[in-house]
Amino acid sequence: MKTAVTVCQVPEAALGPFVFHAPLAESFARANEAGFDGVELFLPGPGHVSVKEIQSLAQAHGLSIAAVGTGAGMVKHGLSLTDPSLEKRSAALEFIQRMIAFGGQIGAPTILGSMQGRWGGAVSRDQALDWLADALRTAGKVASDYGVPFIYEPLNRYETNLINRLGDGADYIEARALGNIVLLADLFHMNIEESDLAAEILAAGKHVGHIHYADSNRRAMGFGHTNSAPVISALKQTGYTGYLSAEILPLPDPISAATQTIRSIRSFS
Repeated sequence: MKTAVTVCQVPEAALGPFVFHAPLAESFARANEAGFDGVELFLPGPGHVSVKEIQSLAQAHGLSIAAVGTGAGMVKHGLSLTDPSLEKRSAALEFIQRMIAFGGQIGAPTILGSMQGRWGGAVSRDQALDWLADALRTAGKVASDYGVPFIYEPLNRYETNLINRLGDGADYIEARALGNIVLLADLFHMNIEESDLAAEILAAGKHVGHIHYADSNRRAMGFGHTNSAPVISALKQTGYTGYLSAEILPLPDPISAATQTIRSIRSFS
């Protein structure tokens, strides 16, 4: 398994669960110094920085790009795939496709989290899930053109009312026959929704394509109450070879959070 750390460049997400918020060159340098294999990027949009600059930074610091987030579409632009407005749904899907193209050019998959939205009011749950499935089909197809999967993240009940559990995400992928879609198992969200994290990962098996390695309090693993040993064991049993990515609060400070993450992961190697 490989290690990654989050790098955020979105001012509206300054208080979010991202480790490094410094300019890209400094953040890449810090990620390398902490011992990570790669970085997970949270950018304002696909036009924020050029593909060439990301490639240059990655090469200079010996890092890969683990994934690219799309959350700025929600926190910065207020877009979701299940908005009652067709115009906003279309804008949301366009934003995601542009992020897929950006990430695809650097060999990185793209993540759908908060932009999945929620159902309610004039939008029924069935309708929202239909819209989401249609968008995922498109995203999966676009991502396949770049030879990468598209990553869908079940979120906890306080952030969405669509799909909250990893197993429900796996069932949804299979029931809707969603090609080239993998699941993001975020251990923070799972701590809220699941009774046994390891068992859920084993059950989801082949559908798990990315991990957010976060403790129960969304701090670095080891700073909360999660027993990560069974989780790592379950991932090894499924043959998972992807990233353990630190989407965590930068507490007590970014360097300490990064260092603790690496310490936790290395304790199982």
